[in-house]
Amino acid sequence: MTAIFSFRCTSCYNVHEGSPSFSFNAPFQYNALSDFEKSEAHLGSDLCYIEDDRFIRVCLEIPIIGVEQPFMWGVWVSLSQNNFERYRDTYEEPVETDEYFGWFCNVLPFYPDTLNLKTSVRPRIGNMRPYLLLEPTEHPLSMDFANGISIRRAQEIAEHVMHSS
Repeated sequence: MTAIFSFRCTSCYNVHEGSPSFSFNAPFQYNALSDFEKSEAHLGSDLCYIEDDRFIRVCLEIPIIGVEQPFMWGVWVSLSQNNFERYRDTYEEPVETDEYFGWFCNVLPFYPDTLNLKTSVRPRIGNMRPYLLLEPTEHPLSMDFANGISIRRAQEIAEHVMHSS
């Protein structure tokens, strides 16, 4: 396995080292709010509340074939009230055997619409954000998650994210 992912960018010609990692500071639903609505909501680094909707920040790891580290997406998912409360109550001492159904709440660049893909969330210990599993479907993101992506595709996605306007 290749220890370090690196590539020469075809857009900026710089060499980028390390597996790509991109994140969203908020769920799509929060970003769609007016300024007044945002003042009524709560957005933290790991939790978000909008009226009766509850969101948590998680890690979606897409394997890169032949590379040790995955392509990482920091995204948000919505959880039911009960699952959100369980997650919040065990936040300091996560229970790794817990699993929460959720809905994907970000629009990833490069992929067709990713909003509301079905997910499962698994907490992790060691101050790590929860791990996200995607339900197996024909959606390209779900297929990439299940099968991994080539180094070339990882570069293509990273370049698109870094250099699209």
